[in-house]
Amino acid sequence: MVEPVGNHYVVARRVYSENLFNEEHKKLPRYHKTFLDHLKLYFRCSPQRVKKIALRLFPVVSWLPAYRFKEWILSDIISGINTGLVAVLQGLAFALLVNIPPGYGLYAVFFPALVYFIFGTSRHISVGPFPVLSLMVGEAVLNLVPDDTAGNATNSSVIDEQRVMAAASVTFISGVFQLALGILQFGFIVIYLSQSLISGFTTAAAIHVLVSQLKFMLQLPVPGFNKPFGIIYTLESVFSQITDTNIADLVTSLVVLVVVFVVKEINDRYKAKLPAPIPIELIVTVLAALISYFAKFEEKFNVAVVGKLEEGFQAPVAPNVDYIQRSIGNSISIAIVGFAVAFSVAKVYSIKHDYPIDGNQELIAFGLGNIVGGSFKGFASSTALSRSGVQESTGGKTQIAGIVSTIIVLIVILAIGFLLAPLQKSVLASLALGNLKGMLMQFKEIGILWRKDKYDCVIWVVTFLAAVFLGLDIGLATAVAFQLLTVVIRSQIPSCTLLANVGRSNIYRNRKDYVDIYEPEGVKIFRCSAPIFFANVEFFREKLIAAVGFNPLRVLRKRNKALRKIRKMLKKGELQVTPKGFICMANHTYESDEELDNNRIEELDQPTNMTDLPIQINWGSDLPPGITVPQVDVHSIILDFSSVSFLDFSAIRVLQKTLKEFVRIDIDIYIAGAHEGFMDKLERCAFFDEEIKPSMFFLTIHDAVLHILLKKDIASSPKLKLAEEKSSNIYTIKPSSGLRSRECTFTLPQIAVHMSCSTVGYHGDAALPAYS
Repeated sequence: MVEPVGNHYVVARRVYSENLFNEEHKKLPRYHKTFLDHLKLYFRCSPQRVKKIALRLFPVVSWLPAYRFKEWILSDIISGINTGLVAVLQGLAFALLVNIPPGYGLYAVFFPALVYFIFGTSRHISVGPFPVLSLMVGEAVLNLVPDDTAGNATNSSVIDEQRVMAAASVTFISGVFQLALGILQFGFIVIYLSQSLISGFTTAAAIHVLVSQLKFMLQLPVPGFNKPFGIIYTLESVFSQITDTNIADLVTSLVVLVVVFVVKEINDRYKAKLPAPIPIELIVTVLAALISYFAKFEEKFNVAVVGKLEEGFQAPVAPNVDYIQRSIGNSISIAIVGFAVAFSVAKVYSIKHDYPIDGNQELIAFGLGNIVGGSFKGFASSTALSRSGVQESTGGKTQIAGIVSTIIVLIVILAIGFLLAPLQKSVLASLALGNLKGMLMQFKEIGILWRKDKYDCVIWVVTFLAAVFLGLDIGLATAVAFQLLTVVIRSQIPSCTLLANVGRSNIYRNRKDYVDIYEPEGVKIFRCSAPIFFANVEFFREKLIAAVGFNPLRVLRKRNKALRKIRKMLKKGELQVTPKGFICMANHTYESDEELDNNRIEELDQPTNMTDLPIQINWGSDLPPGITVPQVDVHSIILDFSSVSFLDFSAIRVLQKTLKEFVRIDIDIYIAGAHEGFMDKLERCAFFDEEIKPSMFFLTIHDAVLHILLKKDIASSPKLKLAEEKSSNIYTIKPSSGLRSRECTFTLPQIAVHMSCSTVGYHGDAALPAYS
């Protein structure tokens, strides 16, 4: 019964052990599905299931018929035009990161967006190249097709063709990997990339992008270094040739960077007032191309330009098997990072606009997009934060905006691509760097994470350093391994505390944190706030022994050794038993423990047996001279398992052994707050026996404490012992325990059968235990 009293409450119920609770409250019979049942359910076929699978596989069928044409079409068209213009420029710019001719970046924009329209579940992300992903593909391409040291034009053309094929092959196999993960329902894989890891990784990738674009901004022949510490070798190469810098490209790059950063800052600060973000990338590109064309920059200053873009589409090609075999590791990293970035952005917009997204379907959509894009010589796609921001902020409602943007890209590919021929590559490099502002600003997270969670801060720093110096692929693997290591460390060294009653209520907290606490005499309440398994069970045991203040195995062995000595002295007549205790009849000679062990050390670990002695020994009273055992002032231990989500078999064996050691020195063990199914697992693992019994389990810590106090009262009161034998009388006693302040009435022999000692009453401003 729960009775509200103002903003307080009074609970009246019995003291429950797990067994007693289960006897009074019958559980509903539940059938737990087996693995075979799940397989049957997954592969069953019905018209409804076929329809459901079709709608899930082709999300466009669900939302397109419900499209609000009159309300949304204008917004989607405007958004699509803006997004398409940005996508064209980013496609050209990010192709430089892949180390292939800029024109192929348009294919990486067009095909994945077209496929995502049919298979994707997000309404707002803009699918296409992403600088981090493009750089990862570029590193794989450099590994497959290194730079040519000869430097002649013929070799350069051949290398470009090989690199285009390498990028397409890496993209294709990445798409296959994503598609396989989606079909196998592995969308949850993204959970292993924490926000701290992704932030540190993308920041490191931004540094790589910055360094990789220096050669275009300065127009220097810098070879690629796809190996650990490659960024240092790249910087060394840049600075060793710094005197050969093309001043025209450098000045153009700096001007474009300044203009882009300033306008982007204006867009951020006044986004609430601006009807749409200022399309600075488009404006800069048009002006730069016009100035370069009419001022004849290529002829006068020998600047590097985009050159002629191939018109139309090329025939689809099969991936190169040799490239695939040599880039499996890179492809897996690209697939996971691409999906993680896209899914995180899609999730932000789905929460903002209140619609669901499906991680597994997203994997299928991006996988098919990369397979199609790779077949048409594009490179890996994901989503760029800035481009998706443009699509959403300019009013985009659905992926109709994505289709409009692909139409803009299609026009550039088929008709007006030649207008970009005089555009300097240094301008594209500056545009690529202009999109890194958000990533570079993530450095501010270090201080925030250090104040909030030092583990996450260390993960961020380690991920950043590993990705910067070891490369993006090895750095990502190192970061994931380190992140999982921190999880192991945190679970291997769990928080273990001694609890005490706070405020004389049913609340138990860390005894070190509060002033008004009550600790029942001889009772230790120990909490472990983590799962207990093979890696941390020994730590749990050590902390428990430290908390109680003695090693039970050592005490048990000392007691058994003392019994051996007593038996030996009684046999020799050196010891006599009187009503007052032992009397030593001879001068005692000390004997070593080794002599008494007599090669029977295993017997010392067995329970103490005093059936053959004429007196029951009280280990707390005086013992014969020369015989000493450690004093134990604890009679009960309560283990709070409310935070222990699971135990493995190794932990169960060690826990059983540890609890038996305590039981064998006459200490009662209680386990409180164990979750559902905990006892069932222990029974399956043969945890219980004559010494460890299910009756040690209680619903809550307070139930266990009240049971101990009542048991102590019964043991110390002759009237209660008599009542226990007569089994029917009702007695009222006034326990001296600091936890109870009122009379407690109960019926015996069943302990606490009609006892409301768990009642907690709150009267006025004072919180005092009340019992009825």
